[in-house]
Amino acid sequence: MHRSVALRKALIIAPSVVVVLLVVALAVGAGVVRRPLPDHGGTQTLAALGSQVEVIRDDRGVPQIYADSDADLMRAQGYVHAQDRFFEMDYRRHVTSGRLSELVGENEAALSADIVTRTLGWRRVAEQEWQMLGPEARSLYEAYAEGVNAYLSTREASELGLEYTVLGVTTELRPVERWDPVDSLAWLKAMAWDLRGNYHAELGRAAALRSLGDVERAEELYPPYPYQDHAPILPSPQDQGTETRAATGTQEADGQTAEIRQAMGGPDADRALAATERALAAVPSLLGRGDGVGSNSFAVSGEHTASGSPVLANDPHLGLESPNLWHQVGLHCTERSEDCTFDVSGFSFAGMPGVIIGHNDQLAWGLTNLGADVTDFVLERTYEDGTYLRDGARVPMQTRRETIEVNGADPVAIDVMTTDHGPIVSQVLPETSVAGSVPVPEGAPPAGFSGYAVALQWTASTPGRTGEAIFALNRARDAEDVSAAAEQFDVPSQNIVFATTDGDIGYQAPGRIPVRGSVPDAAVPSDGSWPRPGWDSRYDWQGWVDPAQMPSRVNPEEGFISAANQAVTPSGEGPFLTADWDAGYRSQRIRELIEYTIEQNRPVDVAAANEIMLDDASPFGPAIVPALLSVPVGDRFVEDAVDLLRQWSADGYPTDTSSAGAVYFNAVWTNVLELTFADDLPMAQAPDGGARWLLVVEQLLEDAENRWWDDRTTVNVVESRDEILRQALVSARHELTNTMGKDPDSWEWGKLHQYAPQHPVLGGDDIPAPLRQLVNPAPVPVAGGTSIVNATAYLTSAVDELGRPDFTVTTGPSMRMVVDLADLDASTWVTATGTSGHPGSTHYTDQIDAWATGETFPWPYSREAVEESAAATLTLEPDG
Repeated sequence: MHRSVALRKALIIAPSVVVVLLVVALAVGAGVVRRPLPDHGGTQTLAALGSQVEVIRDDRGVPQIYADSDADLMRAQGYVHAQDRFFEMDYRRHVTSGRLSELVGENEAALSADIVTRTLGWRRVAEQEWQMLGPEARSLYEAYAEGVNAYLSTREASELGLEYTVLGVTTELRPVERWDPVDSLAWLKAMAWDLRGNYHAELGRAAALRSLGDVERAEELYPPYPYQDHAPILPSPQDQGTETRAATGTQEADGQTAEIRQAMGGPDADRALAATERALAAVPSLLGRGDGVGSNSFAVSGEHTASGSPVLANDPHLGLESPNLWHQVGLHCTERSEDCTFDVSGFSFAGMPGVIIGHNDQLAWGLTNLGADVTDFVLERTYEDGTYLRDGARVPMQTRRETIEVNGADPVAIDVMTTDHGPIVSQVLPETSVAGSVPVPEGAPPAGFSGYAVALQWTASTPGRTGEAIFALNRARDAEDVSAAAEQFDVPSQNIVFATTDGDIGYQAPGRIPVRGSVPDAAVPSDGSWPRPGWDSRYDWQGWVDPAQMPSRVNPEEGFISAANQAVTPSGEGPFLTADWDAGYRSQRIRELIEYTIEQNRPVDVAAANEIMLDDASPFGPAIVPALLSVPVGDRFVEDAVDLLRQWSADGYPTDTSSAGAVYFNAVWTNVLELTFADDLPMAQAPDGGARWLLVVEQLLEDAENRWWDDRTTVNVVESRDEILRQALVSARHELTNTMGKDPDSWEWGKLHQYAPQHPVLGGDDIPAPLRQLVNPAPVPVAGGTSIVNATAYLTSAVDELGRPDFTVTTGPSMRMVVDLADLDASTWVTATGTSGHPGSTHYTDQIDAWATGETFPWPYSREAVEESAAATLTLEPDG
């Protein structure tokens, strides 16, 4: 399971030294731990301010900021972010600029991350974006940086974060650098990277093809979106049938399997793409990775709500670390004027000015990952003289030298090579070598001694204006404003669901989406689902989808909009966005819950919306359990566990923390996947157990003799579906007996399925126990699971230290919010940890228990409500 592994490995600490440090800290009243805690009350000076600013915090430390100008609001937000989360901000800017080795010292994992990030050029693109921003946006980013730097100016590193004290034990603790506005823009590259669409699917197809030697079989692992069962975000009466690639504007190849095998280039054919995946995996994930990264969002119009005004809900499913990704905040003008235009509250990223998701006095908005295909792997025919092939001519690659400073060691220099498509990524780790490729068309140039190189083409490598789009959304009042903001929202591509106090609900798809050409004689589809040849310009991106053509809708007839990473429009309608949608189990369940509520004449209110987000019914149950129950096991010991599935089915397949049926089913599911696919796929492509794999297995269950069921490692035996299912039932029973006891009725899902957030740097097992206990909140049981509306996902391929299946939550609802557009003060919110990034603060973990049990907190918005909830008030004064 992903826990920013590279970062934890990068921090090698002498355990005895750290333990001594912590013992001393405790002996002096935990002074080292508490030293970075900020003052939330009193009066402090922020010299750059134009006038006085108030910061009112509630019992959970959530700040609501009041100022007389936009610039002062951003200065104060920068100051508050630095108070609460500066190490997190500093860590992020080191990651996004490829300077992690400067922070943690000499370590292979940190250096690998730096090499890849430098190769991708995140910081370079952010610097170009800074030049593109308009004067007003630049002034707001500069004001934010002024606020951060005002807080830094009077404090040494140990007063900014406990992490600096720990790092100082083994590395040279250098003066903390001033915050630069580009540091904020570079964070947008990390957002875009973690939410980049079908990157893993594209590599996965290539890896599966190498193992299977058959394009058709590889494609069976990536089935088309089930439009007939799962409605898209914007359904229409014409929605019917199953997606075909012909409808997307690209064409399937007519080549035969034998021809494809001949084109694959020998026994090392998959090395280039395998090396590429290892290299790119070195980049720390700041938002999360895997099938569980997604979100739920829905808006219900006033005709179906208790208040007569819309209700909007959102719960982004991202990686879960400590501290949580989000920082709750309100930015309020004391009086609206030409110089003061913000009155917005919601969830911000520490290091970024403004609010990412939330509401103002007229409009609320939520974001879910659109999942558009914005990356392509491009096979390049390169030559030793630094050229590569383009339409029959050899053209020079661009080369630049990057020098990586390493704390306590010599700097490391790398040469980054770039083609018209993007940087060469298959050579960014020292141990990688480029060889082989996926199938290429007839007449392709020979691969050469080292095979084809692999370049990465990515929309976020082109400078954009997302940095301005955030402010535009914060000020938006209606659908027209949202559409205008969406035109600037280049990356990451997100679904925007919104609602207004005037009674409108709507949807807008933003993002820079590439237009791909249709190549009739392609060896594999040219729609971006497979790596493509770089030497033939017919495969090149043909431009961007016109923003005016991006899907949108206001006030649909059915009275609600639900966006949960499913397909956006019916098959064949609208621009081509991707071939790899989430399979839609969550989105369909939300749709059914809303429809049922409406049919029952139950008005939707804030409580009902929260109830929908907490729905824990498993889509795996109705899809898989009937087949499992049809298999005779002939063993009373196993039948005792199978009885749990019968009861689980009768109860509606719940995944609450006390469910024994959820325990047994999930153990069976991991075994079904291993028994079915481990003999056919490389370990790197092991099923993660998410929605795609549910769709794959659901279809396989209809064919009891399908060759996927056969275990190729068993000589002279051909397994069928029922034999594999029987083995899975038996194996799961014995596994759980060893881990949870002999009596199945005593099994509880929450004992296995737990939320255990870890610190991104100090959270690993290689960190001394006293420090781990300080920075890592204690695990808590949680309901839900993968592809469930309450999407607390785990990886079926994960194992614990004893090699047993590990059901620990890897991604989930990073926050939950419901906005009542009739009474904004009646809205609710919660995050997965707390507002503070300081382990010594009570606000480091004071929202965890509520989040885990599905509770939320009041979300005050009006000045009156904010003052009623006040626990501390900080006054920021200008100098003089």
